[in-house]
Amino acid sequence: MTRTFKDLQLTELGGRDRGGGRVSSAIDISSNLEDVRLLDSYEDVNNDNNDHSVGNSRKGKEKGGVTRIQVRVTGMTCAACSNSVEIALMSLNGVVSASVALLQNKADVAFDPNLVEEDDIKNAIEDAGFDAEILQEHGGKPHGTLVGQFIIGGMTCAACVNSIEGILRKLHGVKKAVVALTTSLGEVEYDPSIISKDEIINAIEDAGFEASLAQSSGQDRMMFLITGILDQLDENTLDGILGNLKGVKQFDFNKMTSEVDVLFDSEVLSPRDLVDAIHEESGGDFEVHVKNPHERMITQNLEESSHMLHHFLFSLSLGIPIFALRFICPHIPFLNYLLLSWIGPFQFGDWLRVIMCSLIQFIVGKRFYVAGFRALRRGATNMDVLVALGTSAAYFYSIYALLYGAVTGFWSMTYFETSPMLITFVLFGKYLETVAKGKTSDAIKKLVELAPSTALLLILDKGGNVIGEREIDSLLIQLGDILKIVPGSKIPVDGYVVSGSSYVNESMVTGESTPCFKETNSSVIGGTINLHGSLHVQATKIGSDTVLSQIISLVETAQMSKAPIQKFADFAASIFVPTVVSLSMLTFIMWYFSGIFGAYPEDWLPENGSYFEFSLMFSISVVVVACPCALGLATPTAVMVATGVGANYGVLIKGGDALERAQKIRYVVFDKTGTLTQNKAAVTTVKVFTDMDRGEFLTLVASAEVNSEHPLSKAICDYARRFHFFEDPTVIEESQAKIVNDKMTGWLLDTSEFHAIPGRGLECCIDGKQILVGNRGLLIENGVIIPTDVEDFMVDLEENAKTGILVACDSKLIGVVGVADPLKREAAIVVEGLFKMGVRSIMVTGDNWRTARAVAKETGIQDVRAEVMPAGKAEVIRSFQKDGSIVAMVGDGINDSPALAAADVGMAIGAGTDIAIEAADFVLMKNNLEDVITAIDLSRKTFARIRINYVFAMAYNIVCIPLSAGILFPWFRFKLPPWVAGACMALSSVTVVCSSLLLRRYRKPRLTTILEITLE
Repeated sequence: MTRTFKDLQLTELGGRDRGGGRVSSAIDISSNLEDVRLLDSYEDVNNDNNDHSVGNSRKGKEKGGVTRIQVRVTGMTCAACSNSVEIALMSLNGVVSASVALLQNKADVAFDPNLVEEDDIKNAIEDAGFDAEILQEHGGKPHGTLVGQFIIGGMTCAACVNSIEGILRKLHGVKKAVVALTTSLGEVEYDPSIISKDEIINAIEDAGFEASLAQSSGQDRMMFLITGILDQLDENTLDGILGNLKGVKQFDFNKMTSEVDVLFDSEVLSPRDLVDAIHEESGGDFEVHVKNPHERMITQNLEESSHMLHHFLFSLSLGIPIFALRFICPHIPFLNYLLLSWIGPFQFGDWLRVIMCSLIQFIVGKRFYVAGFRALRRGATNMDVLVALGTSAAYFYSIYALLYGAVTGFWSMTYFETSPMLITFVLFGKYLETVAKGKTSDAIKKLVELAPSTALLLILDKGGNVIGEREIDSLLIQLGDILKIVPGSKIPVDGYVVSGSSYVNESMVTGESTPCFKETNSSVIGGTINLHGSLHVQATKIGSDTVLSQIISLVETAQMSKAPIQKFADFAASIFVPTVVSLSMLTFIMWYFSGIFGAYPEDWLPENGSYFEFSLMFSISVVVVACPCALGLATPTAVMVATGVGANYGVLIKGGDALERAQKIRYVVFDKTGTLTQNKAAVTTVKVFTDMDRGEFLTLVASAEVNSEHPLSKAICDYARRFHFFEDPTVIEESQAKIVNDKMTGWLLDTSEFHAIPGRGLECCIDGKQILVGNRGLLIENGVIIPTDVEDFMVDLEENAKTGILVACDSKLIGVVGVADPLKREAAIVVEGLFKMGVRSIMVTGDNWRTARAVAKETGIQDVRAEVMPAGKAEVIRSFQKDGSIVAMVGDGINDSPALAAADVGMAIGAGTDIAIEAADFVLMKNNLEDVITAIDLSRKTFARIRINYVFAMAYNIVCIPLSAGILFPWFRFKLPPWVAGACMALSSVTVVCSSLLLRRYRKPRLTTILEITLE
C-alpha cells in the first residue's frame, strides 16, 4: 500500500509522520482548516468549565495573555471550604476566573500574569487556611507529551534493562524511561513533536532487542484487527478507505498480522464511526475488531514462550545425538566401527559432530551472537556475551583441534558436545523462565478477563424509544450509550441504571461477597456480573476512566516500579560480566602457567590433552556457570507476584517501594470517622433546653445542616425528616429515602449567609436570626455561654462515644443533638492483631477528647490525638517520623489526603476512587480493617522471599564460580564440565523465579492465628 499525505498545514497541526507510517489525506481539507481552529477553541472553553479530572492538569496561554494553572488544595472537607477558596482567589487583582473541585482537591485558576503571580495565588489559598501546591502540566509531564508502553523482547538480565533505559533516556525528546524485566515492558514518556514511537522502537531494535508499541496515552490512537483482506487489491481498498476518511491523520497496516494502527482526530471521528466506515465502505467484506492492548501483551508473552520452546526443541533434537556420539556410541561395537571409519581427512563421527554442532552454534545460537555483539557495540555486557564467549571457545577450539590433527597427525580431544549441550540447557532454562514469568502476570490476565469483549448497544429513536439493539466491541462504547445487560452477563463499563432492577455481584472488583441490589439511578461498575433481572445502563465512564481500568493500570504501574533494594542488583549487573570474564581469564592463566612450570603432574591432563586444553575447559566453565539473571530477577518477580496476590485480596499496591516501606511499619495512624467507625452516623439523642417545640427545633437545625456535606449533617437531616413524616428508617431503602427526601424539602426554612467553619461547625441566618451549629469552640468564639447542665449532658454523651452538637440561636444555646457512629466490628481485634505483630496503633480525629477516648477505649488504642484539624493530621504523622520510624496512615483518602501524603505508607480504605488512588500507596478496596494486617503481612512475606532470592543468587555464584574454576580439583579431582556448568546456570534463574512464584500460595492471615486464639 502506498503512502498518501495530508495538506502540509494540517499535518503540522496534527503532528508529523516520522516513523515511516502512512499519513492519510482527507476529503476537502482546505475547507476544514477553520473547523480545526473551532475545535481548538471549543476545547479551550470546555476546559475552562469542566476539565477537573484527577491527574489531568492544564497550564497554558489563553486569549489576551491570560494563563491557566491548576492548584492542588488540601484540607477542604465540604462545599463551604471550596467556596472559601474561590472567594479568596477571586479577591486577587488579576484573577479572571477560579473554579474549585472539592472531590478532586483542585482549583482551576485563569489569571493575568502581568498583574498576579503563581506564588500570590498559592499564598491566597494558604491564607484562607488550606495547603496549596501549584501543579505542573499533566501531573508533572510537559504539555504535549505522551506515555507509551512498548513490548521489548530479548531481555535476559538486569544489565539488559540498564542498557535499554540508558539508550532511551539519551534520545532527544524522551523525558522519562522505565523498563521492567519481568513484564518485558518499557514505559516511555516522550514528546511526539520531537520523536516518534517508530524512532523509539528503532533505537531499541538497534540495541539488539525486539520492540513494538503496546499502547499509548494518546486517546486518538488505536489498533484494529481487519479480517477479510486476502490480496493486494483488498489492501489498496483499505488504503483508499482510510486515506479518504475525514479525521484520519495516519495509519500503518501490517500484512503479517492484518492489524492496522490508526491515528485519528477524536474530535472529528470516534472509534465506532471509524469501524463502521471501514465496514460499510468495503461493502461488508472487511470485519473490524478493536485490539485490546492488554490482550496484545498477553499474546506477545505466549508467542515468546512458543518461540523459545521451538528453538529449544530444535537444539535438543541435535544435541542428544551429539551427546550420544561422545558417551554412548563408543560402547556399541557396530556404531563405534562406523564412526571411526575415515572419510577424507576426518573420521565419519567427526563429520557428524561438526555438521550438527555448527547448525546449533550458528542457527539456534545466532540470537546470542547478535544480542552479545549489539551489547558490546553500545559498551555494555550481558548474559548473551557470556554464553557467546563460552560456546565459541568450545566450538572453535574443537575445530582447531581437528584441523591441527589433520595437518600434524597429533589428534587432541575435541569438545563438540559442550557447545550444543550448553545452548540447549540455556534455552531450556530461558523457556522455563519465560513460562514462570508469564505466571507472575496472572493477576493482570484475570483483571483483563473481567471485562466482556462485547456489549449490547440499544438503538434509540429521537424520542428516546428503543427501536433495536446491536452487538459491538466493548472498547467502542461511547459516553451516554444505553446498554442492555441481560441476566448472567457482565457489565462492560461504569454507569448508572436507567431502567430495570437486579442484583449485581461486585465481589470481583470490590471484594464484597454479598450481591448488591441495583435499581433506577443506582451506579454500576464495569466487570461486575448481573445476576437476575435485565438492566438498561447508561455509560458514564469508558476506557481508562473505569474503575476496572484504573485497577489494572495501578497493578501495571506497581509491577513496572522498582523497589529500592533493586538498586543493589542493578549495580551488581553492571559489573558482573566484566568481573566474570576477568575471573575466567585469570583461571586460564593460573592453570596454564602452573602446568607449564610443573606445579601439577601431567597425569591430571585428559588423554592426548595439553595444558592449554586443560586450562581452557576450566575457563569456559567459569564463563558459562556465572548467572547475572538470578540477581536481576530476585526482586521484580517477587514484587510482581505480590502485587497480583494483593489485587486478588482487594489490596492494591502502588509499587515495590511501597511494599518495601510497609514491611518496616512501626506505627499505624487511624482516622476515626469512616475508618474505625462504620461512617453510618445516626442521631441517638435530641434535647431542647428552652421552651421551643422539639419539632420546631429539629426543623431549625435541619434547615441549617441541609447546606452542609458533612456526614453528621446528613444524619441530622434524615432524623428530622423522619421525625416530621413518621418514617421508619428500617423500612426505607437508601435510594427510596433519597427520592422521598427530594420530594419533601418544602418544610425546611430558607437560609442565608451560610458559612461552614472547618473543624468547628457552621453558621447561617434563618428569619433574621443567627444560627450556630457545632462544637464548644464555635459557640465560645461567638460569645455563647454554655450552662453547667448542658456541659454535664455533653460530657455524658462524649463518655459514651457519642458526638454532641450544640445549637445556638441569637447567641443563646437552645439544644443539643447527640450523634453516634458505631465502630466496625473488627476494629478492636485488628488493633490487637497489629500489637501482636509489633505495630503500635494511634487514633487521630477532629472530634472532642472525651468521644475520642471513649472510642479508643472500645478499640484498645492507647495513644489518641483529638481535636486535630485535617491539615494538623500531617503534623501528627511527622512527629512519629522524627526518630526514623516508618509510619502508616489509614484514612478515607479525601479529607485525610494531607496525612496520607505525609505518611511513609498511605492506606486508603473502602475507596477505589480517583482520590484514594491518587493519595495513597495502598488502596484497600474493601471497607474492612483486616486488610491493613493483610497489607503489612504481605509486604513482610514478600521481602522475606526477596531476601531468600538474593541469598540464593549470591550463594549460587559464590559457590559455583570457584567450583568451575577447579578449586577442589587438586584434592578431589572434581570439576564441572562446561555443559554441566551451563545447565546449572540455566536452572539458577528458573529457581529464583519459582521461588517468587511460591508467593502465589500466600493466604491472608487469620486473626485467630495472630491473636493465638484457640477455637473449640
